[in-house]
Amino acid sequence: MAYSDQTMPSKRSVSRKSNRKATLNKQLRTKNKVELLSSKTVFQGRIFRVTVDRVKELSGVVVQRDVVRHGGSVVILAIDEADPEPHVLLERQYRHAAGGYLWELPAGGIDPGEEPLSGAKRELLEETGYRAKKWSRALYFYPTPGFLDETMTVYLARGLTPGEAQPEEDEFIACIMMPLSRTLEMVQSGRIRDGKTIAGVLWLAEFLRRCKSGS
Repeated sequence: MAYSDQTMPSKRSVSRKSNRKATLNKQLRTKNKVELLSSKTVFQGRIFRVTVDRVKELSGVVVQRDVVRHGGSVVILAIDEADPEPHVLLERQYRHAAGGYLWELPAGGIDPGEEPLSGAKRELLEETGYRAKKWSRALYFYPTPGFLDETMTVYLARGLTPGEAQPEEDEFIACIMMPLSRTLEMVQSGRIRDGKTIAGVLWLAEFLRRCKSGS
């Protein structure tokens, strides 16, 4: 690209950019972590707690971080493969925080001391009544790492057997087996607005595509 006198970047500007890039690369390579100076719990709820942390960043700046502490969740990507097109088990329930009903994959929190896979099996049975013969981990991610330390583990559940759901007294959940193509349409159109469900459904579509192509 040719520069005119007006567009030619100054040596000082180029130098500042180079220094910032060098600093970023150094931070990415370093094994040092942000230093936690103090942590105070300011709220303790039934499902999560909130802490106010004072941390020293890699640059040396001391900042306050408000963090929601959560024990982690499991998400179940349960599929029925009896028909030529796989069907995805979806739930529809009211979410107070969202102010309406959402389409979601079955999910729930991990109990203290519980293994994630055990929690996934428990949640699938309680919310839907289904059991699965084959389980495999599909995804593991932080849904909102800016202020929440919750992790979500998505399990692919296959070989389903229906049964009677055992929901908690405050859970009112409707379940439906949705064709994968229709589920993808709901993601694309915005009818499915739940992040974990969008991630799981898109992962499933790519996983099945690769299985079919042999890649």
